Amino acid sequence: MAKVSGFYLIISISITFLTSCAFVKNTDSNETNAINNESNSHIQSSIVNFENTHKTAYDGSDFYTYFYGETIGTKDTIVGLAIIEPNNEIHPPHQHAEEEYLYIVEGSGIWTLNGVETPAKTGDVLYVSPWDLHGIFNTGDVSMKFFITRASSKGVNVEKP
Repeated sequence: MAKVSGFYLIISISITFLTSCAFVKNTDSNETNAINNESNSHIQSSIVNFENTHKTAYDGSDFYTYFYGETIGTKDTIVGLAIIEPNNEIHPPHQHAEEEYLYIVEGSGIWTLNGVETPAKTGDVLYVSPWDLHGIFNTGDVSMKFFITRASSKGVNVEKP
């Protein structure tokens, strides 16, 4: 029950974080797709199945984008799932202007947050403020899966310190 509750917690956090968020729907069929929304419109309400995500392959990991673009209240929005093979990372620790939440669905590893390494395991949630250095490395024996939501509020520019 704790794992399910944790999952619902991150979904609730994500929904709160992406307040008034709407997603892109493919109007050519009954399927929904992850779409890079580069037009002037915002992401429209929809449901995206895993089979319809956009996959980006990295060395030792994959990222599946469910939603990308602008919503009513956010810009630079991305919602996705990362799968990292053992002894790998999706990229080295990094920084960006967007706020971000990461929820470990499965696996274990090491979080890096502002230079401090901390054990990471299924059910953990990481919140990252703008420009904080962060990353995750899979030290486990199985693939690590984590869910991510990242966005900036429209009209709010966070200067790099």
